[in-house]
Amino acid sequence: MINLTKAAFQEIIRLKSKYKNPNALFRLKVKSGGCCSLCYIMEFSEDISPEDQIYDQGMVKVVVDSQHLSYLNGLTLDYSEDLMGGGFRFNNPNAKVGCGCGNSFSV
Repeated sequence: MINLTKAAFQEIIRLKSKYKNPNALFRLKVKSGGCCSLCYIMEFSEDISPEDQIYDQGMVKVVVDSQHLSYLNGLTLDYSEDLMGGGFRFNNPNAKVGCGCGNSFSV
């Protein structure tokens, strides 16, 4: 399960309104790299594969490839703005170590 806070949901809707395809899906995945070995990747996608898990959150459909689900299952995605700038925040119960920027982790 992937959870979105109200603030993350609203920010994704705002970003999606600028994307060329209003039916695009919000895809979460990981890739090797970053300070702690794995980086979070967020993108809008128009493609769905049979390996994808889709979490329908109304106006936002979150898609995670089954290969990445073991790293992201239980993740809560938040968004906040503060004096240092806004951004998405990842609360990942699978992460054993996270970097200071919050965009990479290791399991």
